[in-house]
Amino acid sequence: MAFRLTPHERGFYPLFSRAADNIVSAADDLAKLVAAEPSARPVLAQRVKETENAGDAVTHEIMVKLNKTFVTPFDREDIYRLASSLDDVLDFMEEAADRIVLYRLGVLPSGISEQVEVLRRAAAATAEAMPRLEKMAELQEYWIHVNSLEDEADAVYRRLLGDLLAPPDGDPPADVLTVLKVKEIVETLEEAADAFETVANTVESIAVKEA
Repeated sequence: MAFRLTPHERGFYPLFSRAADNIVSAADDLAKLVAAEPSARPVLAQRVKETENAGDAVTHEIMVKLNKTFVTPFDREDIYRLASSLDDVLDFMEEAADRIVLYRLGVLPSGISEQVEVLRRAAAATAEAMPRLEKMAELQEYWIHVNSLEDEADAVYRRLLGDLLAPPDGDPPADVLTVLKVKEIVETLEEAADAFETVANTVESIAVKEA
């Protein structure tokens, strides 16, 4: 870690950890929602929404602290990017949960559960990594792991799109409106996976600069 003559504000680290913990909660509820009967989904979607609101509050707290802090623990633009990308993950998960309920979908393709499971694993890895930011310790394994998970998410996404647009032999084609609805949800979940990769890439950038 770089040696500093001037003490810097360390209150950012607990905020990043809180943001990541919110993501874990949202991912868990999203997994329950995807597996639930349609009648049980609105309550779970509301829980994801409440967690997303809590995440917005943490992001706001980080931004206020950033504007008031003279000496930050690492580059201001990296703090902003990390906070924003953590917030993006929550936004995309909340958007997916909301659309599943709004579109009144019945049985979802099994690939959506696979997408959400990858997000849960990325959320757990991110929550484990955030407390290590303060000492910049053992972070390389984290960003390598999340980049690998994003590759896995890409593969699931491509397979899902293929099955939606060209169903396997023997499967009846879905109506066009249902295909469009499911496609939006699948794409939103893929955006959440991309946002996780942005978090990991930002952590890597910070670690390299601070080394």
